[in-house]
Amino acid sequence: MTIELGPRTLALDGTSLPEKSLIGGKAWSVARMRGLGLPVPPAFVITTQACAEYLATGALPAGLLDELEIGVQWLEKMTGRVLGSDRAPLLLSVRSGAMVSMPGMMDTILNLGMNSETAVALARETGDAAFASDTHRRFLELYARIVLRGTLPELAADAPLANIESAIIEATGMSVPEEPRAQLAGAVQAVFESWNSRRARRYRDHHQIPHTLGTAVTVQAMVFGNLDADSGTGVLFSRNPLTGAADPFGEYLARAQGEDVVSGRFTPRPLSALAESAPDIHRQLLAAAARLEAENGDVQDIEFTVQQGQLYLLQTRTAKRAPAAAVRFAVDMVHEGRIDEATALSRVTAEQIRVLLSPRLAPGATDDAVVVAGGEAACQGIGTGVVVINTDEAERRAQAGEKVILARDTTSPDDVHGMLVAHAVITEQGGTTSHAALVCRDIGVPCVVGCGPGNLMALVGQVVTVDGGAGRVYAGDLSVIAPDERTEPGLAALAVWAAVRAPLQVFEEAAPEAKAAQDLDRMRGGEDPEQLAALAAGALILRGAVLNSDKGVAAAVAAGVKAIVVKQRLPALLAALGAVK
Repeated sequence: MTIELGPRTLALDGTSLPEKSLIGGKAWSVARMRGLGLPVPPAFVITTQACAEYLATGALPAGLLDELEIGVQWLEKMTGRVLGSDRAPLLLSVRSGAMVSMPGMMDTILNLGMNSETAVALARETGDAAFASDTHRRFLELYARIVLRGTLPELAADAPLANIESAIIEATGMSVPEEPRAQLAGAVQAVFESWNSRRARRYRDHHQIPHTLGTAVTVQAMVFGNLDADSGTGVLFSRNPLTGAADPFGEYLARAQGEDVVSGRFTPRPLSALAESAPDIHRQLLAAAARLEAENGDVQDIEFTVQQGQLYLLQTRTAKRAPAAAVRFAVDMVHEGRIDEATALSRVTAEQIRVLLSPRLAPGATDDAVVVAGGEAACQGIGTGVVVINTDEAERRAQAGEKVILARDTTSPDDVHGMLVAHAVITEQGGTTSHAALVCRDIGVPCVVGCGPGNLMALVGQVVTVDGGAGRVYAGDLSVIAPDERTEPGLAALAVWAAVRAPLQVFEEAAPEAKAAQDLDRMRGGEDPEQLAALAAGALILRGAVLNSDKGVAAAVAAGVKAIVVKQRLPALLAALGAVK
């Protein structure tokens, strides 16, 4: 039975699984993992109901601060540590979490509870003043950026804390509260505010996620990947999200916190680094990943921290995947008996298939090509365009009809609007689990990360071709060819399964049936899906450019059309299935 800490707060003890719509995906995963007996730091959640109340009034709901205090007391009981204590201080992470995964779009504050007293206590407890100072610095910088909304100048990692505090006051006109409860109230409010941030709204618009869902807030006891040489943090996928191979895939960064990996400011090492340094931890992690994939019925993206040789799982979620991986995951899991064909079809979108069938480099195209940059392959595909480094400029030029390649030192959620319109994204820093990589896989944009400091700025204004599958950037506009959906691995199986279930028949342009099709392109208004019903009256089979889009296919289904002719058969079949959900 769920432990209710108040009308809007619940303890995530694993005894029950409240609805994701109430507690968000992140908190749901914490409760699920704790229920399975996996090592997860204790946490409680502030529900989406509280977010809705905040967004409606602009103020924290009456009584919520009292509920937060009860939640903190529960965490103190679970950990044996005390928030703000000068002996064994409890530090907290405050994380957003909507019902639908929106990686990197909203805000997280780590190490909450740090102040001058707890820093001394932490240094005394661990015998490591450098660790305490590093943790304090991390908190100050995050709180200043997220809660106080300040942009700090670049500061050295070993800059005195007094310098950081002065920079915060200069940038924001405020100082970070010393009192942990005040810090917590400010952090919760900032997470609620981040639901309506520009980047979050753009992301939801792109993915057609309702703006009314709101976010929950997960408050969790901190564990420290930056504590010592036996500590670190990483991300593990239960299968490869780039290729779809059934092998675990991930990255690990020793003596670091999760923000270091996701932000892309540091380039982590492959997961094999953890296997070499801590084989027992690595085995535990793979066992947990296999169990979570089996329990959730889909490929998992798992965030984890190692603290002094102890593994902790922070969250798990359905993995974002490149189009090729989406196809392989779906088909392989049917063959493994894990899911049925209908479920497999629901996990692949028409747009992913269109991306997969988009042009690729022609044989010999790179024989004489000049490689101008290279890094890690983060999302397959070919993108050609002019290199732009400013996100707003990328959006502006794309809207004017220009093909752009977005180049950044590393991306952040504030770059999403430029990433959505780019033909490819390339970064100087970060690995295959960085923000750039995760978002590009989610939206199907070719991506190469970790090209090296200073290696992309010289490309600004040049036309380049990005090969996201090979991790290379070539000078100029290289020749490409279009793949054939009949020969691409996995696509034939999906097409057979989809054809049986689709509400209409779909033929390729070369099929004999195409000759009898009524051509919408020859009709006035034939390019408009909203006019399709009237134009299609009495027609048994239709063809036309409008049917190569999801909206056009949906209009044909709604109009009761029996058959259509299109350039690419599988995307149309999937769009037809989506139209009758």
